[in-house]
Amino acid sequence: MDRTLVLVRHGQSDWNLKNLFTGWKDPDLTPKGVEEAKAAGQRLKAMGLTFDIAFTSALTRAQNTLKLVLDELGQTGLQTIADQALNERDYGDLSGLNKDDARKKWGEDQVHVWRRSYDVAPPGGESLKDTVARVLPYYCQQILPRVLRGERVIVAAHGNSLRALVMVLDNLTPQTIPSMELETGVPLVYRLKADATVESKKVLHA
Repeated sequence: MDRTLVLVRHGQSDWNLKNLFTGWKDPDLTPKGVEEAKAAGQRLKAMGLTFDIAFTSALTRAQNTLKLVLDELGQTGLQTIADQALNERDYGDLSGLNKDDARKKWGEDQVHVWRRSYDVAPPGGESLKDTVARVLPYYCQQILPRVLRGERVIVAAHGNSLRALVMVLDNLTPQTIPSMELETGVPLVYRLKADATVESKKVLHA
């Protein structure tokens, strides 16, 4: 049975380019981000992959990445479920701030803790642990059962919401997951065993 799960982080957004904390704010893709999304679709097409269903977040940059990927695959009408459970980590009071300005305001060490610790949240926002607690139940209830039934599933989302899934799939720990980076527009192709563990993983770099 073909239990395929593909994760893809959205292409570069306007705020990625401007070095801003984004979180639940809703900037769109840059021209580079559009090209990254198209390239992701082309690499999936080269593998011969098509999908039975797609999931994405409630945010424009992830939704448009998914649309561009599906355009390349010739699957523009694919059933797509958008849910804020897959949204990026909420950066709270940091949202919209330039990362360098945040370091000047709160100090390099404090901003590093907020960005890279597992369980320390920025003011008014979510820690990575909080994001995991939001994303994983949705994965277990809505996404994983479809994969285990043999459906091919693609999820277009965000660096931190996808890190929550990679943490489980790759057996990473709270100590190792904060330093793990997901590149924009680079698909991760997982094939799962019947017990939901990973049989194989392929990273589709350019």
